[in-house]
Amino acid sequence: MFAAYAARIDRDQPLNGLELGDRPEPDVPVGWTTIDVKAASLNHHDLWSLRGVGLGEESLPMILGCDAAGVDADGNEVVLHSVIGATGHGVGPRERPSILTEKYQGTFAERVAVPQWNVLPKPKELSFEEAACLPTAWLTAYRMLFTNAGVRPGDSVLVQGAGGGVATAAIVLGAAAGLRVFATSRDEGKRKRAEELGAEAAFESGARLPHRVDAVIETVGAATWSHSVKSLKPGGTLVISGATSGPNPPATELNRIFFLELKVVGSTMGSKEELASLLNFCTVKGVRPVIDTVLPLDRAREGFEKMATGDLFGKVVLTV
Repeated sequence: MFAAYAARIDRDQPLNGLELGDRPEPDVPVGWTTIDVKAASLNHHDLWSLRGVGLGEESLPMILGCDAAGVDADGNEVVLHSVIGATGHGVGPRERPSILTEKYQGTFAERVAVPQWNVLPKPKELSFEEAACLPTAWLTAYRMLFTNAGVRPGDSVLVQGAGGGVATAAIVLGAAAGLRVFATSRDEGKRKRAEELGAEAAFESGARLPHRVDAVIETVGAATWSHSVKSLKPGGTLVISGATSGPNPPATELNRIFFLELKVVGSTMGSKEELASLLNFCTVKGVRPVIDTVLPLDRAREGFEKMATGDLFGKVVLTV
């Protein structure tokens, strides 16, 4: 079957390790099932995998891709939850949870095998392309906002780095849930798009906000860390799920954190139950993922290049 896969690890030039070509059909252990992939979306996790983060040389070649929507053996339209081993279903009860492509072959292929437990019905209101955007970036944003930030309608939230998959999702979900959403970006066009998606206002990175916020959604890391901390109300919450600009900020603002009793919360992915809630939320509220580009699988390299340069707003989706 045709697939996009990591053939080599290259920490400095990750796309040098990306190959497109034939790979074996997936193994299907007891308790697993095969899904015919219709659409799969790219995540920064795929670039990090090509750099060897979470993926060792001994696991190569590895088909990339965490997210997918497709059709099961009975003809049902489905969405996949990307975390394998979270509860022991379909794997050993003591297996450490992992994301597809860390241990098991991913979704950038004609077919993928996953535990039956990881399969959810796809709402008919969502296209395959839209549904494929949800299990990683949009689920991460959903958990950051509604589980880990604990914000309520009327609360204010700052989303750093408008344009990325998680940040875009947080803007749309937050606005749909009745939050006052502020966003930042270095790019004027992305700031305008953020406001079109529901942000109350969008500012240059590092700019002073109209007032301090209840929570910050942080995926940028070092470049925006100080601004994130300074933008919080006393008792506010900074939720971080990524560090695309680097993991080591020049100052950790420790005095401000303890004096104002700020909370710093790490957040990774989300549960199957949260994904089911997200699917329902999108259906009921008419929320749809923001898609930058849709490409056929054989043009996957173009999608990776867009993501690597940051030349996108929303998700890149590959169709099979």
